[in-house]
Amino acid sequence: MGEQAPVLACRDGRSRREFLRVGGLAVAGLTTAHLVRADEASDRRRRRARACILFFLEGGPSHIDLWDMKPEAPAEVRGEFKPIRTTVPGLHVCEHLPLLARQMHHFALVRSVHHNVVDHNAGTYYMLTGRPPLRGGQLILGDERRNLPPIGAVVAHLRPTRGLPGFVHIPEIMSNNGRDLPGQRAGWLGGACDPFVTGDPSVPGYKVPGLTLPDDLSPTDLKNRRALVSHIDRALGRIRSDAAIARLDAYYRRAFDLLTSPAVRDAFDLSREPAWVRERYGMPDRTDRSKGARQFGGLPHLGQSMLLARRLVEAGVRLVTVCTGRRYDQSWDTHRQHFPLLTRSLLPYVDRAFSALIEDLDRRGLLDETLVVAMGEFGRTPRLGQVTSNAGAAANGRDHWPHCYTVLFAGTGIQGGAVYGKSDKYGAYPVEAPVTPEDVVATVYEALGVAPETRIYDPFGRPHQVALGTPIREILA
Repeated sequence: MGEQAPVLACRDGRSRREFLRVGGLAVAGLTTAHLVRADEASDRRRRRARACILFFLEGGPSHIDLWDMKPEAPAEVRGEFKPIRTTVPGLHVCEHLPLLARQMHHFALVRSVHHNVVDHNAGTYYMLTGRPPLRGGQLILGDERRNLPPIGAVVAHLRPTRGLPGFVHIPEIMSNNGRDLPGQRAGWLGGACDPFVTGDPSVPGYKVPGLTLPDDLSPTDLKNRRALVSHIDRALGRIRSDAAIARLDAYYRRAFDLLTSPAVRDAFDLSREPAWVRERYGMPDRTDRSKGARQFGGLPHLGQSMLLARRLVEAGVRLVTVCTGRRYDQSWDTHRQHFPLLTRSLLPYVDRAFSALIEDLDRRGLLDETLVVAMGEFGRTPRLGQVTSNAGAAANGRDHWPHCYTVLFAGTGIQGGAVYGKSDKYGAYPVEAPVTPEDVVATVYEALGVAPETRIYDPFGRPHQVALGTPIREILA
């Protein structure tokens, strides 16, 4: 992008330059106290998002090579990539994200997220639930019903939808080291709040799992059978207060609504989109899916997965999680061949698909009612070859690094063009405005209009706040 990046106007006529917060809290001469008072006074005026798309970059994307580059650092820190300008003056991103660079005026970057969990599974749980991943002194490493629920399950529970699932996961449940990553399913909120898992929408002949009736059963037949079951239930004096029966009823209602709703089937039908829209997101460039991203198999599913996410929130789904990779591939876990993998197998797909999502949401007016969040479970080591986990790192690789990394927010209620927090000169630790996973999750709830102190109740009747952190009010519009 060789031309001068434009100074984009905010809604009230001020320039984005006035709102750029590189390194922290000062904006146009305002102090932290002024900002906090202004934010508190404007709480009631803030727009709240109706829906959320959570882009989860599982494996741990390298903040220092993507969003928080350090071009003045030594070569073993700054790496091979060069920064390029974006539509926000003073804000730079990786040279391999040229399409996304044109959309950065929609984003707020939080560059000071940190925690101490080096494990993928436990780190995923921490980021998706906002709860420390410990039980009885042990890390929570697998999906269990006693786990706390993630954001999507809580939103589905508090704001149930009619006909459509409230919580959808694209394309598959992620797995690592023989376990499904915790924080993806609903935990103790139960199966009624589990995500609807779509499968890969980019494969030829894609059919949504569970949304196809048997050939000998029509929607009318299904309705008649449901009516018969209801009649028998009433005749037997079914005990509706029984918790297990109530859960079973929820499953029945959900399955029936999904199977009989034309709106559901239409929302999942990508063939309804114009060819140019599908191509803008990125059509699959290969049919062989046997190689994962870290074997240079790319991310051929990602474009159509992002498009499906847009269609689903447009249809009324509350929260959609899109994973970068597929079930067994920790896509961003680049211990070896770090730069070749980013250049050839990861960034081209992410740049195209993620920029298309933001552009499309904005074009359709959906960015005014949809929150978009992009995050991983942690970042990568500041120094190439630095070892922090059992997997180690080659001389050209980066290992796990939870001590400082970046999370991106965009859409409804977000101050586009903002940069909050600051890392040190090596991208190793926060030096201004540190943020925890608890704060990130609280910010998501706040932007969705769910007060972080809102309580939900576990099967034993015990109350739990939905978030333990403090919303990052400085990035909220």
